[in-house]
Amino acid sequence: MRTRRHLRELVPGTVIEVETTDPLAVIDIPHFCQSEGHELVASAPADHSGHRFTIRRGRTASADRQSGA
Repeated sequence: MRTRRHLRELVPGTVIEVETTDPLAVIDIPHFCQSEGHELVASAPADHSGHRFTIRRGRTASADRQSGA
């Protein structure tokens, strides 16, 4: 998942916005955030039948392990 790779490069607390047209993202992104220790700040429909997520990079063991810290 590109979101996972991007978050690995960021410092904890950084907020990103992800926009997708994948209909399963409304299930996958919240689950990813919960399991990896990130905060799903917002989730809303986006233009052109997509969905937009705002995610804050977490500081947890699983998030740090993914970043190599």
